[in-house]
Amino acid sequence: MGDEVHGSPAAEVFDALGGDYEKAFASSAAHRASLSWLLERLSPGSTVLDVGSGTGRPTAATLAGAGHRVLGVDVSPVMVEIASRQVPEAEFRCDDVRRTKLAEGSYDAVCVYFSLLQMTRAEQKELVRRLTAALRPGGLLVLATVPLDVEEFDGSFMGQPVRVTSFAAQDVLGLVREAGLEVEWEESTMFTPSHPAARPEPQLFLHCRRRGEAA
Repeated sequence: MGDEVHGSPAAEVFDALGGDYEKAFASSAAHRASLSWLLERLSPGSTVLDVGSGTGRPTAATLAGAGHRVLGVDVSPVMVEIASRQVPEAEFRCDDVRRTKLAEGSYDAVCVYFSLLQMTRAEQKELVRRLTAALRPGGLLVLATVPLDVEEFDGSFMGQPVRVTSFAAQDVLGLVREAGLEVEWEESTMFTPSHPAARPEPQLFLHCRRRGEAA
């Protein structure tokens, strides 16, 4: 689950979880398959933005290990410290991605793994639009979320109180298409994080390409 709301609930949640978050999601076959899809399509030395980069594993570590240039952005200083130590070949920045400057067409790929869920619906739509604009034409965006029709739902995630907002699956598809992305592959799955307080959750992985010819 994502961690992009500056200064507060989200930063506190992921500061508290730290390395436990990585351990809880390490067994996700869908995440590994998603990264494999991306690696197969990236040119050598591609520039990748990892939104909500967490501990740096598996996303930044996998991409940087394959020779790509990775920038991870996360609002949790604890996560950024762990990621910088674990994946020194990538760059990590503690920042609120909603306020991060994103130059037009500056990335070959963007990863958004479960990093929208504590934003409002308006913020999620605007961020996906900005991330799409930050891709070069033909660039790739991978987005994973929990596809539930909920808004500001107070729940619990791995024992931490969270306020979650999301969209039903068809609305997530609509959101990325409206931003200017074509969906090339999607996968829906159920996953239970390896944590005593975790519960099974639906997950949706979308693998997208920015419309337009590659430069």
